[in-house]
Amino acid sequence: MTDPNTAFDRRMLEALVCPVTHGRLEYDAKAQELLSRSAHLAFPIRNGIPVMLVDEARRLDD
Repeated sequence: MTDPNTAFDRRMLEALVCPVTHGRLEYDAKAQELLSRSAHLAFPIRNGIPVMLVDEARRLDD
């Protein structure tokens, strides 16, 4: 269960873009990740804060 004090604010999606492609991100609530389909990367969300570092991102399977 996600703590409401550390939950990701979906309104942030309007301002955030992929640091690689500068494209749109999708929110995966279950995995707590922001997905960049164009870069094939998933950026983790930790304590409600997106970690937008390529070195911290997980590669998406095609």
